[in-house]
Amino acid sequence: MTYEDIAKNIKNGKFAPVYLLMGEEDYYIDRISDYIVEKALDENEKEFNLTIMYGLDTDVASIVNNAKRYPMMSEHQVVVVKEAQNIRAWDDLSFYLQKPLESTILVICYKHGTMDKRKKIVAEIEKKGVVFESKKLKENMLPSFITTYLKRRKMEIEDKAAEMMADFVGNDLNRMAGELDKLIITMPAGKNRITPEEIERNIGISKDYNNFELKNALIARDTLKANKIVKYFNDNPKNNPIQPTLTILFNYFSNLMVAYYAPERSDNGVAAYLGLKSPWQAKEYLAGMKAYSGVKTMNIITQIRLCDAKSKGIGNVSLSQGELLRELVYFILH
Repeated sequence: MTYEDIAKNIKNGKFAPVYLLMGEEDYYIDRISDYIVEKALDENEKEFNLTIMYGLDTDVASIVNNAKRYPMMSEHQVVVVKEAQNIRAWDDLSFYLQKPLESTILVICYKHGTMDKRKKIVAEIEKKGVVFESKKLKENMLPSFITTYLKRRKMEIEDKAAEMMADFVGNDLNRMAGELDKLIITMPAGKNRITPEEIERNIGISKDYNNFELKNALIARDTLKANKIVKYFNDNPKNNPIQPTLTILFNYFSNLMVAYYAPERSDNGVAAYLGLKSPWQAKEYLAGMKAYSGVKTMNIITQIRLCDAKSKGIGNVSLSQGELLRELVYFILH
């Protein structure tokens, strides 16, 4: 089941007796867990019918004992197991899963990895309840996440502003949600559209000198603009470390390499082949294919890898991050 499927069922009061929420991305695990508690229990019911357990301080036997309790003056009791990745012997849950209490909602939050899907216990949980894997979002999916997140809060955001936020925060969705919430609070009364200027004013990211603009300058082969941005980065190294820049460039040129193999070189064809949510996201790859050959793209990827190694001190004893980026940009453009 997808996050949206699970959220819809919870909203409609359709609860499973057990949820296994696992994966590398904490955001969706936390949101589902919190939403279950919010919808299953009101504030008065939580005092007697909400049990929070932690993996470092409990075991499966204690979890089962709590799950077997009946709710007090409530339709449900909720047992949330946090840090479940620290618990061993999950197979001991099998006996409870043979006939779980319908009045109990057991939520297992297994973060920073997944339970071995080959284990029988995973199949048993899936048979009786819900197994959800929360995966890290790819960088190119972040603008879509930002747009959707803000839409739920009756806010809009310009495409460039969404790219700037994605570039600045990265794919830590909990941090992204926090930054977006702070941004919403700072917006002037009556204004519900976030622009690059709002990002610059409230988050501190330059709307003209950032990784998003550098990538665009390279796609357009705009040497003057690219070098201006590199100089700005070099003059402001604290706010513009090289690693996020290299990550964005590597992701773009890696996807560009894949795009060359798309059966149909159109907005829709490239978007479908790369797994992009919107055809407009494919435009930068179509532009990149016009600007760079496949061989040049492969060589650029190699140079980005070498630059990354040098930025970490491998084979480099004297060049600063700004000088390394300048060399890389020169190679890309020439």
